[in-house]
Amino acid sequence: MRKILIATEKPFAPVAVKKIRKIFDKAGYELQLLERYTEKQELLEAVADADAAIIRSDKFDEEVLSAGKKLKIVVRAGAGYDNVDLDAATANDIVVMNTPGQNANAVAELAIGLAIMGLREQFSGKPGGEMRGRTLGLHGFGYVARNVFRIARAMGMKVIVYTRYSKGAAAAIGLKVAKSLEDLYEKSDIVSIHVPARGEHIKSVSAEVLAHLKDGSILVNTARKEVINEPDLVKCMEEKPGIKYMSDLTPDCEAEFEEKFPGRYFFTPKKAGAQTAEANLNAGLAAAQQIVDFFENGDNTHQVNKEK
Repeated sequence: MRKILIATEKPFAPVAVKKIRKIFDKAGYELQLLERYTEKQELLEAVADADAAIIRSDKFDEEVLSAGKKLKIVVRAGAGYDNVDLDAATANDIVVMNTPGQNANAVAELAIGLAIMGLREQFSGKPGGEMRGRTLGLHGFGYVARNVFRIARAMGMKVIVYTRYSKGAAAAIGLKVAKSLEDLYEKSDIVSIHVPARGEHIKSVSAEVLAHLKDGSILVNTARKEVINEPDLVKCMEEKPGIKYMSDLTPDCEAEFEEKFPGRYFFTPKKAGAQTAEANLNAGLAAAQQIVDFFENGDNTHQVNKEK
């Protein structure tokens, strides 16, 4: 009998776990839960005899992956997978997958909510602004950005996008594609970031790009903090006192924000994009089904690491 581990410091909702269990029961697999663990040793022990694992933001580094002597597949229930050491997984013949799109609406709604919060001066009683008629710039055009576009358009916003790899798809649904990242930032009243924390995107929101932000604009980040050059952002906000930064990621320089920019930023206590009952359920069920399809049919559709 295959043993499947769900290792989640931030557990799935009970209804999600119940439905995930049904999928594995039907396949004849045994399910083991490791929830709210506080020590890495607990994870190392739990993964030792698992054939597969479902995780959320849990760190699967080389030590954890090497400890999983029977491990064949790890599925990150969500889109981002920078918490998994892909090279170590490949070296250990472990397939890594994500569940693209399953959390997209939840993250998109949060991005819009943060933008509204910024425009309305965090509901402090100060006069704010409205979304309708403003220009929203999408930095990236994946599943989340497409949902942000859908919501923003319904709110009467103008939406533009910068993307290197999906220009045709963006144009096909009526989106104007900016000629450069600098062009996007210059033309937007609100910029919403939707790129992964890897490759060319690391620190891509740098001084060269931020220099084009309008004073009074709002930068929304529900992606990863690594895409922001934090010292450059601090300098930009010092020079342009109307810019606000809204995110569900606490920056490394949080103390500097507290000191210099009161009322001009907001960070959720923990990453909150996928923290909805619906996203929990969608991503968890997708992860479970992908594991079954992998073992029963050899399906590796959503593999994100290289094969040996």
